[in-house]
Amino acid sequence: MSNFTSSDESILLVRDDAGRYVPATPEQILVAARRAIDLKMKRGAAFTSPEIVKNYLQAKLAGFEHEMFAALFLDNRHRMIEYVELFRGTIDAASVYPREVVKEALRLNAAAVIFSHNHPSGHPEPSEADKVLTRRLKQALELVDVRTLDHVIVAGHASASLAEHGLV
Repeated sequence: MSNFTSSDESILLVRDDAGRYVPATPEQILVAARRAIDLKMKRGAAFTSPEIVKNYLQAKLAGFEHEMFAALFLDNRHRMIEYVELFRGTIDAASVYPREVVKEALRLNAAAVIFSHNHPSGHPEPSEADKVLTRRLKQALELVDVRTLDHVIVAGHASASLAEHGLV
């Protein structure tokens, strides 16, 4: 006999320290979603459309209460080499250092990169600072022959692509 009512059937459950199943917290669900996307999109997975990129980045960055700046480092056929969360910020900003981004791209021997960060505010529109940063990163990476393909801003279930807006 189950201890759950029919209204509880859609609740995700986790095992607590005593071995009992209890409803998962939103944070536990987000952590599990990030693990699941890592299993689905492994090294060598091809990012063949903007929708695949957005879905992947939303799964990775949605739900953070602070800004997180990340990069998808890709080979010359746009297959994933590695997803790296490079810089952690506050609720409305993250300091990003182009030198460190270039070093990581060279370390991974990347041919291309897609940047992403989240807006905990829930508004995916790029700020002027986002546009300036994207231009600076693109210029720095061009010096070492790494292409900047996009910068995706994630805000919960919404996202904005600077490339789709002609800003990359």
